[in-house]
Amino acid sequence: MTSPGAPAGSLLRRTTPPPLAPERPTAWPERKAVTLGNGLQVVLAQSRAFPKISAQLYFRSGNAVVAHHAPGLADTTAAVVRTGTVSRSARQIEEDLRRMGASLGSSSGADSSAISASGLAEFSSGILELIADLARHASFPSDEFERERRQHLEELKIERTTPGFLANERLRRVLFGEHPYAVIAPTEDEVARLRREQLVDFYREHYVPAGSLLLVVGDFSTDSMRDQVEAVFGSWSAPQPQSPAWPKSPRHSGRRVYLVNLPGTVQTQVLLGNLSITRRDPDWYRLTLANSIYGGAFHSRLVINIREQKGYTYSPGSGVSPLREHGYFTVRAAVRNDVVAATLTEIFYEMDRMRALKVSAEELDSARDYLTGVFSLGLATQSGLLGQLSTVYLDELPEDYLETYRDKIHALTANEVLTAARRHFDSANAQIVLVGDREQIGEQAALFGPVETFDATGARVS
Repeated sequence: MTSPGAPAGSLLRRTTPPPLAPERPTAWPERKAVTLGNGLQVVLAQSRAFPKISAQLYFRSGNAVVAHHAPGLADTTAAVVRTGTVSRSARQIEEDLRRMGASLGSSSGADSSAISASGLAEFSSGILELIADLARHASFPSDEFERERRQHLEELKIERTTPGFLANERLRRVLFGEHPYAVIAPTEDEVARLRREQLVDFYREHYVPAGSLLLVVGDFSTDSMRDQVEAVFGSWSAPQPQSPAWPKSPRHSGRRVYLVNLPGTVQTQVLLGNLSITRRDPDWYRLTLANSIYGGAFHSRLVINIREQKGYTYSPGSGVSPLREHGYFTVRAAVRNDVVAATLTEIFYEMDRMRALKVSAEELDSARDYLTGVFSLGLATQSGLLGQLSTVYLDELPEDYLETYRDKIHALTANEVLTAARRHFDSANAQIVLVGDREQIGEQAALFGPVETFDATGARVS
């Protein structure tokens, strides 16, 4: 309805959106961090909007620690760890979950592995006991291991035909060289050679309490939950694994192009990037805001240029991926074969414009509001809050990182965005990956630097 006295249809004729409402303050939950005698770090956060709890146990070892001798081992271990324990079969685990109104998950990334569960708060003790049982007494049933290995082989076959996967694989190898972060997936032969005993060995060495992190968010009394955690996890004991010594990542000088040849494709996956920073770097806030203006949001310069104005692609974008030891900056777009060179030209034009001129006050305000709004949405659920807390403690950020994030973003200036762009948007030394038909895009690729060509298996092509 229109307001009294407003002309009929005036709302339909409005051409400018109404102003944003003032940003709402965030009510931060009570939070307590303790470390048990066995070295397990525990963070408890009350969130009483729903009668549920969410818990996640993180181990600070992932695919990177085994990348050079058993790629994907941490992934397979995480997938099979939830399928049985010494005292519970897979069926028993599923029955326990249904009884508690709970769900269970497990995962692994480059730097960590995790077991998670969520369910009704009245079953909090049972949920913690299930996580502890999987962390301490997983049995790795042979049939579950074989099923997971077969599934992984099928997934790899599909990924080897997927331009986005091939582009990411090649760029990571280029950016990180001999560092384990260069490896994002095993080969089919490596998966075929994997043995159940390797999962057991990885589990015994890396699924340990010392140095690990347990996060619990939900409807509970902090003191009572601490007692439950101590009762369930306090007797767990195992030595902490040694931190590996890894080689440094290469430093690139000048642009180079890495073309992954997929004959017959009518579209090219464009991916380019540089090494960047982690969240612990003082420039992190500045770079996050600069990236949002450049290509990290749907109203960014990159989207307006090559999507809305040029029509080269539907969803271009850029991002900063922070890992434990390094970060990396990427720009991506999937475009028609005939506009690969034009797309790269606009990508670098917008990057260099960010490096040369201060952003407008309107762009700055819009990007700050966008980042703080997305941040606030990420805190609206138990799982979202748990994810934000995991960022703080796994990355060893200041205790007030979440509480001060919005204020620090709002305090950034156009000059600071310019400084971040000049430091971290290294357009002159960007490494470019193109996945497409060499016959269609080879000449365009050569316009941007020396070209090396590979096939979908990663083998060099002459």
